[in-house]
Amino acid sequence: MTATAVRTGSGTPARTASWLTAGAFLGAVARIAAGVLWLNEGILKYRAGFGSADILLVSQSAAGNTRVPFFFRPLGALMQSAPWLFGIAIPVLEVGLGVLLVLGLGRVLTTLVALGSVATLMLYWSSDQLIAQYPAMVLLSAVVLALPWSGRVGVAWWWERRRGRGSATPASSRR
Repeated sequence: MTATAVRTGSGTPARTASWLTAGAFLGAVARIAAGVLWLNEGILKYRAGFGSADILLVSQSAAGNTRVPFFFRPLGALMQSAPWLFGIAIPVLEVGLGVLLVLGLGRVLTTLVALGSVATLMLYWSSDQLIAQYPAMVLLSAVVLALPWSGRVGVAWWWERRRGRGSATPASSRR
C-alpha cells in the first residue's frame, strides 16, 4: 500500500495512515533525540569557553595525522587561518542544528538539517575527532532521512493545525 492509495481513496486508507503515522512518530523521536544531542554539544562548548585555541588544537592535530584524509587538509588550513571565526561558528552551528531538529519545521527543511547533521559529523570524523555520541547522532540523523515524514510532527504540524490547514489524518479518511 502506498501513500498514493491514501490520497486517492483506494485500498485500505486506515492501515496506510497508521503506517505513515508510526513512521512520522518514529522519525520525530529520532529527530528530537538528535536535536537534543546537538544542543548538548553546542551548549557544552559555550560553557567550556570553546574558541580559537580549540580550533587550532583540532586543525594542528589533523595536519600531522595520517588518519586524516586528504580532503580535510584545505578545511584544516582555513581553520588555522581564521580560528576565531570557527571558534564562534562551530557552537552556533551545533546549537542551530539542535534547535531546528527539535522544532521539526516540515519535511524539506528537516531533511536539509539532517543532511547538514550528517555532513558536520563526517567532517568531525574526518578530522579524527570522534566522541561516543557521534555514531548515535549519525544513526539518528539517518533515521530522520530514511523517514520522510520525520519533520512533519513538530512545529510545522502544530502550525498547520492551528491555522486549520491540516489534520492528523489523511484527506481521504476525513469524510
